Amino acid sequence: MFLRVMSALVLAGTAVVLTAQQRPATVPLSVTVLRPARVFDGEAMHEGWAVRVRGDRIEAAGPAAAVGAPDAKVVDLPDTTLMPGMIEGHSHVFLHAYNATPWNDQVLKESLGVRTARAINHLRSTLMAGFTTIRDLGTEGAAYADAELKQAVEQGIIPGPRMLVTTRAIVATGSYAPKGYALQWSVPQGAEEADGSNLIRVVRDQIGHGADWIKVYADYRWGARGEAAPTFSVEELKMIVDTARSSGRPVVAHSSTAEGMRRAILAGVETIDHGDSGTPEIFAMMVEKKVALCPTLAAGDATSQYAGWKKGEGPEPAGITRKRSSFKAALDAGVTILSGSDVGVFPHGENARELELMVNYGMTPLEALKSATSIGARVLHMENRIGRVQEGLLADLVAVQGDPVRDISALRRVRMVMKNGTVW
Repeated sequence: MFLRVMSALVLAGTAVVLTAQQRPATVPLSVTVLRPARVFDGEAMHEGWAVRVRGDRIEAAGPAAAVGAPDAKVVDLPDTTLMPGMIEGHSHVFLHAYNATPWNDQVLKESLGVRTARAINHLRSTLMAGFTTIRDLGTEGAAYADAELKQAVEQGIIPGPRMLVTTRAIVATGSYAPKGYALQWSVPQGAEEADGSNLIRVVRDQIGHGADWIKVYADYRWGARGEAAPTFSVEELKMIVDTARSSGRPVVAHSSTAEGMRRAILAGVETIDHGDSGTPEIFAMMVEKKVALCPTLAAGDATSQYAGWKKGEGPEPAGITRKRSSFKAALDAGVTILSGSDVGVFPHGENARELELMVNYGMTPLEALKSATSIGARVLHMENRIGRVQEGLLADLVAVQGDPVRDISALRRVRMVMKNGTVW
């Protein structure tokens, strides 16, 4: 009726001024009380807690008797742990498992439309697995489509986690891939090549295309021998960091060699991803400079199995043993750990593999959970929005069957996913 009257008055050319009593009432925000067996608030586990959500925010969390509300819908979640929506620190939504299609073929033979269609499914699988925020670290030949998918998620066109994107990522000329072709051919690359002063232009261009973070490959397997080696000088890396920082963007470095890590740390990057050959000295430097490690344990575990390793049978491959050792050295040094799996190497939706492996490699379940919640939020500069079950933060909440502090595999048994107060 209100709209019909307004339309009639406008059509008649009548100016309308409403008094406070005549204005339509504000629609009240919905209120829901979630009652699990326990709540992990991002820092500690609490038995017998409940959480009250109003609209898209957490309104209260604490002992169940203290957070009820007369107008609330009550949702009982027996035998579950309610926790913050998890954070995936290293994702590639435009890739799918390498044992199904090799990386080269995905980049060179799959059309952008097909890759985007797959990525939409990958985003949904990630959200349904309880990961409500991802940092996607390069489209691997799909241009700026990650920034466009981010818009689609934000506009409610497709379901998916909250996205931080890096668009094309930056590599030194001649260092990246696809490779294996006759040298006279110029093959499209999976990232953007740049060197010297041109790095400033490329960083700015990627920011202009929607990059939230800038990703640089501080080393890679390149040259005739195909050995991992540094690709950029400290000065070049610093140029990238300074340019990104001037617009408020942090930098993440792909690095697996000790020297590549050292250069990236000195340049001022905020996270180093992989870190396979990190040494106690390098990890001590990371602690001093407050650089976080995103270990991507699950990627190496997956590729080793693709190469023929049968877990539980025979000795571990040398690469796995080296990864165990470097991860333990990072833990011993007190490096901040951001949970990130390099998912895309293996199927999306199986992101919890990373947390299981972190525990298997020596981390406590509680610390692993924090790396994917409160610590992850802090590393990504989002601690005032997500990562904890706390009054005023966004209602990103996940319920899993069982207690992941006792059994980390409980993270695979997702019973409810809420993002921004909406249950998916």
